[in-house]
This record gives sequence, C-alpha cells and structure tokens, in this order.
Amino acid sequence: MGMTDVLIVGAGPTGLVLACDLARRGVAVRIVDRSPAPPRTSRAKGPNPRSLEILDDLGVAEEVLAAGSAPLPMLKYRDRRPLAEADPWADSAPSPDARYDRGWLIAQWRLEGILRDRLAGYGVRVEPGREVVGLAQGRDGGDGGHVDVTYADGQTGRARYVVGCDGAHSSVRKLLGIPFEGTTAEDQVMVCGDVDLADGVLDRTRWHQWFDEDGAVMLCPIPGTRTGWWFQAGPERDGRGRPLAPTADGFRRLLAHHTALPGRDLTRADLLSTYRVNVRMADRFRAGRVLLAGDAAHVHAIAGGLGMNTGIQDAFNLGWKLGLVLAGHADAELLDTYEEERLPVAARTLDLTSERLRATLEAIRRPGGGLDTAITPDTTGLGVGYRWSSLAAGDRAQQPERPGPRAGDRAPDAPCADAATGVRTRLHRVFAGPRTTVLGFGPGSAAVLRGTADAYGGGVRVCRVYAAHEDRAGAEPGAVVDDAGHASAAYGTGASGDTGAGTVVVVRPDHHVGVLAPADDARSVREYLRRLHGTGRSAERSPVMVDAVR
Repeated sequence: MGMTDVLIVGAGPTGLVLACDLARRGVAVRIVDRSPAPPRTSRAKGPNPRSLEILDDLGVAEEVLAAGSAPLPMLKYRDRRPLAEADPWADSAPSPDARYDRGWLIAQWRLEGILRDRLAGYGVRVEPGREVVGLAQGRDGGDGGHVDVTYADGQTGRARYVVGCDGAHSSVRKLLGIPFEGTTAEDQVMVCGDVDLADGVLDRTRWHQWFDEDGAVMLCPIPGTRTGWWFQAGPERDGRGRPLAPTADGFRRLLAHHTALPGRDLTRADLLSTYRVNVRMADRFRAGRVLLAGDAAHVHAIAGGLGMNTGIQDAFNLGWKLGLVLAGHADAELLDTYEEERLPVAARTLDLTSERLRATLEAIRRPGGGLDTAITPDTTGLGVGYRWSSLAAGDRAQQPERPGPRAGDRAPDAPCADAATGVRTRLHRVFAGPRTTVLGFGPGSAAVLRGTADAYGGGVRVCRVYAAHEDRAGAEPGAVVDDAGHASAAYGTGASGDTGAGTVVVVRPDHHVGVLAPADDARSVREYLRRLHGTGRSAERSPVMVDAVR
C-alpha cells in the first residue's frame, strides 16, 4: 500500500472527528479499526456544549441535534418511592457568546454513524477488521520521515504520521512503550447495558435514578428508540462481596430489587459491560511521528461525562496543526503544542472528574441525592483554554484587567449580520471550516486586514467587524455588522461609540484566540501568522478547501 499522510487507528468519536477535520483540509487520510463492524457499545451519552460547537464546525450539529434529545430532568427515588426531581439545566439558556448551553443525549453508535457518513462525503471510509501490531519510524530522503505500519493479517502500510485513537487499551500506546500511569478502583464498579423495557412502564421524559443503601439502578431513555433505555447499576455480588459479571437475568433482579417494576418488564438486555473507575494518563502524547488522542492518552471517572468530549476536543486541537505541517506551511515543531496544550487539560479533567465522582458518591448516600451533583459549569468544556501555551505568547503585554478573552482562551461566539446582504450569521459561522481567521474591530484595523489578505490570499480568512454606527459603504466581502454590540462586548473592544485605533484578533482554526492586539501592532499579527502559515504568497498555495463555502 502506498504512503498516506495520516493513518488514524481507532474509529470512535475521537478518530472520526480527526479524520473529518483532516479530510476537509485535503489531507490524505486513512482510518482503521480492529473491530470487524462498527461496535454498538453502550458508552457515552452525548456531546457537551464545546463538542457541539466542534460538531457544528464540521457541519453535523443539526443532524446530531435531530437524532438525539435535550438532557432530561432527573427523577430520584429511595426505597422505590420518587423523592426528588432535579433539572441541572433549568436555569441555563443560550447566550450571545455560546449558542449551546447544555449537552445533548445521543447514543454513541448513532453519533459515530453521523460522523462516518460525513467522512464518506470526503471519499474516506473506515477500514474495519484492521489491527495494528507493528510500528517502525523511519527516515527517508525528501520529507524527513515516515512510519511503517504492520497489521495483524501481515499487510503493511506507510504514513507520514500515525494517531492512536484506539481507546484505553491502545495498541499504539503499547507499541510505543508509553506508560499509562494511574489507578483502577476495583471496588468502584458499575454494570451497564442497553435494555428494552415494556412499553409505557416508565415515563420517557425523565432520567430515573434509584439510590438505596445497598446499591443503585439508573435508567435513561435512549433517544430515537421507542422502548430502549441505558441501564446502569451497582453490580450484584457473590457471598464474599465480589462483583458478579452482568447478565440479563442479573439486570432483572436488580430492577425488581430497587424499583417498583417486576423483572419481567425488562424484555431485552445487550451490550452488557462492567465499568471500573480508571484514572490514568499517558506521560506523553507524542513520540516522533506518532501521537495519542482520546482514551488512548487519558481515561477518567465517568462523572460529568467528559471522556468522549475530551477526546473530541483533543482531535480538534490536533487536526489543524497536522494540516498546516503537512501542507508545508508550519514547522513540525507546531505538533509539540498539541501535548503542551492538551496534556494539562487532560490532567485537570482527571482531577475534576474524580472530584465530581467523590461528590456524587457522597450525594447519593443521602435521600434525594443524584447524578445532578456531577454537572457543573466546568463540565460544559466552554471554559477550557490554553493561556500557558507557547501559541498564546502574544498575551504577555496585555493588561490583565482588560475585559474579554485573552490569548489561549476559547474565542466567543456572537450574533451578527452579513455586511453585504444583512443575512443573520454568527462569529462561529465565520470561523467555521479549516482556516485561521483574523477579525478586525474599528477603522484602524483595515490596514492589517488588507496586509493579511495580500500575503495569504484565501489561506487565512479576514473579517472586518463593523459597529452598528460605522459607515460600511466599501465593506469587503465577508465583513459582518455587530448590530447588537455582542461581538464588541465579547471581545472587550470598547463601547460601540469608541473611535480608537481598533483591535485585531487572530482566531486559530480550533476557535481559540492566538493574538489579541491593538490594530497598530501589525508586527504581532504578522509574526503569529508566519509561525502557522509561513511567509504567505511565497509558500505553496493552500490545498483546496473542500467545504469552505458550505
């Protein structure tokens, strides 16, 4: 088999998001998975708000929202009687800077199906039944290196880069010899599965949670099914107190013991699994031309639902960096910023989820306590940023008291209007697609935007943000009007009546602020763009942006 740019090992949400992001950049990508068919496992319950923004950028958010449901209020029982109800999202609402205020319930296999379809639209299909058993990094003449890959069936392949997205038991990580340090709590065990309940026996508008002194059962309706539920419970135990493996009859006994439903109401149980609390992290996310993402790099407690989400966000951090390096615009050192940025996030997520698990285990000891304890503003993912990163170096001179985001932070969204047509849009729609964006606020920003467009053409998107009162007679294509002032408020660029020099914001392809500088500081913008995109016109033209116009 010939050389491919990137081989992705593992076709779960992390691998699929990375594959979609690379494919739309025109990168030659292959994605393999050891399973002979897409697994129908009972796993994550859906994307959090930050992951929804990423899925929106990839063009699949509407489909995900349609296939799933909003998170449900939690009805909590003790001794079989309903005791309390909690809706962790009752007080949240979308805001101008964040369109998604809550996560979304969708079966993981359904989300994976949507991403596979999106990927197929770029002509890339998952190659099933391909297990990687060997990796050897070599150097060759012109482009500096490659990885030789051996599969279990004896076939071989070659790629410029390999990314292991192959889960907690990652073959790629093991082949690299990267330690996966941490703990497994053998006593913190849960049995899980997908079950069918007799029609009408439980209200499908609630997530039901029975917490008793001697165990628990949780049942959450699976969106898009009529009688399907996610079943989670404390395990049955043998005479010595050791957890028993999950079985359909065991699930029926647990149901009868904790709830007012007879066991026979559980008509089917499959995808049975035992979940142990694992808190582990790889000590590095990159070894030469091989990188790790998602559960292959870090696993943590289930509380707060951050496992799949952290993986999706790993992929979105890595995709644009691989794209720019492979296109010859950025030096390979840019890939070092993946670990520099994501490893501390993973470490913090381990701490956060362990703390949420501890708080939840404490809460459920008290009648009325439940899983709502695990939901905090931290679990939305919207607050994750990289202020410490070398890619946030432009922030050093900023006054910390200045309102708005700082370099490294997530770039806020804001509703606005297209300057030419008046059609409603949002800043995240402007950022969507695989490019860096330079926003210009105030008349003084025009020169920097013009210089950027001259140097990089369509490879870097420029967008002038006009205040409502500004004359926009000669507005450039793609300019927007901040008619309600939300963009200027979100970025702290001064009141709409301010006629100062203006502000320029460089937004990375993953929606994080790279530089936020006064418009007369063209040098900071130029140096930053050079690091990511080379010197511009002299560099080769960007590969065709497959969906920049959607």
